[in-house]
Amino acid sequence: MPVTAEPSPAVQGEGALVLFSGGQDSATCLAWALDRFPQVETLGFDYGQRHRVELDRREGLRQGLAGLDPAWGRRLGPDHTLSLAALGDISDTALTRDSEIALARDGLPNTFVPGRNLVFLTFAAALAYRRGLRHIVGGMCETDYSGYPDCRDDTIKAMQVALNLGMERRFVLHTPLMWIDKAQTWALAQSLGGQALVDLIVEESHTCYLGERGQRHDWGYGCGTCPACDLRAKGFSRYLAARAG
Repeated sequence: MPVTAEPSPAVQGEGALVLFSGGQDSATCLAWALDRFPQVETLGFDYGQRHRVELDRREGLRQGLAGLDPAWGRRLGPDHTLSLAALGDISDTALTRDSEIALARDGLPNTFVPGRNLVFLTFAAALAYRRGLRHIVGGMCETDYSGYPDCRDDTIKAMQVALNLGMERRFVLHTPLMWIDKAQTWALAQSLGGQALVDLIVEESHTCYLGERGQRHDWGYGCGTCPACDLRAKGFSRYLAARAG
């Protein structure tokens, strides 16, 4: 598999913290980080999300990734989970309530949890500060996404400035998926860990907003109709077509 045996000189000795939900994007980001940094820790958030089953997938993904390559296994450090129940309490959204997924009056999908990524990055930076980690990796993307404003590149850049000023550190926020679509995200996984990583993400990760794990599709488990399943399924189809072509 095309994995660098040792991290590049640019990141030698610098650790990373990956925002790791248990979904396709964060699993790909974790592989990306393991391929680059000598020490990688993971962080998940429990905010009362409707698809909380994603948190249950995290350990299987971590162990699977560690087993794909000895170097990845050596680099993978501790996992952390933080409870952010207050975020769920103040969020009246389809991700935190049993309600139908639809567009809100402002044009945003009602799966948008206001402030979620801003809160996530703030807590991640606080943990990275304590753990002595400089790099923070997240799966935010504004190419194939639901229109969430806190996934935009400008938002992440602004957060990096604010966190560095507010904590007197030089954190680097990495978003390796920012400018690629879901088909390219599958292709990135393939380039990082071969078919074994693609298969691991299909089988172990979770994307469905409804938390559905009953039905197995060629791209993984999910209801097959929610926006998250739709993006993942269409991306997987385009990825397979590109490989076949």
